[in-house]
Amino acid sequence: MSATLPLPLPAAAAPAQPSRSYWTVVWRQLRRDPMAMASAAVLLLIVGAAVFAPWLAPADPYKASMIKRLLPIGSPGFLLGTDELGRDLLSRLMHGGCLSLLMGVVPVLAAFGIGTTIGLLAGYVGGRVNMAIMRVLDIFYAFPSVLLAVAISGALGPGMSNSLIALTLVFVPQVVRVAESVTTQVRQLDYIEAARMSGAGAFSIIRTHVLGNVLGPVFVYATGLLSVSMILASGLSFLGLGVKPPEPEWGLMLNTLRSAIYSNPWVAALPGVLIFVTSIAFNLLADSVRSAMDIRK
Repeated sequence: MSATLPLPLPAAAAPAQPSRSYWTVVWRQLRRDPMAMASAAVLLLIVGAAVFAPWLAPADPYKASMIKRLLPIGSPGFLLGTDELGRDLLSRLMHGGCLSLLMGVVPVLAAFGIGTTIGLLAGYVGGRVNMAIMRVLDIFYAFPSVLLAVAISGALGPGMSNSLIALTLVFVPQVVRVAESVTTQVRQLDYIEAARMSGAGAFSIIRTHVLGNVLGPVFVYATGLLSVSMILASGLSFLGLGVKPPEPEWGLMLNTLRSAIYSNPWVAALPGVLIFVTSIAFNLLADSVRSAMDIRK
């Protein structure tokens, strides 16, 4: 008797493959992007060195020694040399990373929250409310970001907290404009009108239907502001409007090392190199995130 071969299952009986979520696809795109992975690795290294600086730094960043001032890179006991007061530059750069990253990230996060809220209100309500909010914010666009940050910080006075307030006020109008534009587009969609006709309240519609569509584009735009915020924060400290001495902050260190640019240029350039590398890494990672989150792909 010949053996009976089992019949193959019909295609309909095959187990269905689970559909991948949107964020799974975004993460998969980022993992395949070598530029995104390289930028993320650089940022993780810088953030890790800054966070664990109290345990990893080889010396006290505040301890000065005038007989050891402006030692070159590779000096015994001072891997990256010393600054104008003889303080270990590697330790100061590691500790300064916390302040520099804090001043770069916090204003963007604050502007993201404040700007998204105002943009949602202006875009959803529309009419005179929208016009009043956007015309007030247009005043901020009459000035370049650098000039506006310097003016606000100068009016508030030098200090880290005042610099954070100044940078937040610079970025809020930009975030509001993006959030308002996206909200205005989403508000005109059919399912928003259907929810409104069903009796749903404005807060419920915004929370359930509008917010999810607005957060993505605003988040992508906010990530691009991180590099700008790093440069502006360092610029304020360089001008004496940000962090005060003797705190180790990259912009302030770049200012105090100006006198050594001719005698020891490599040591004097190190804070500027870190500002440049961190800003570029933020910018490249933001571009990769923007590309990965493009729903048209």
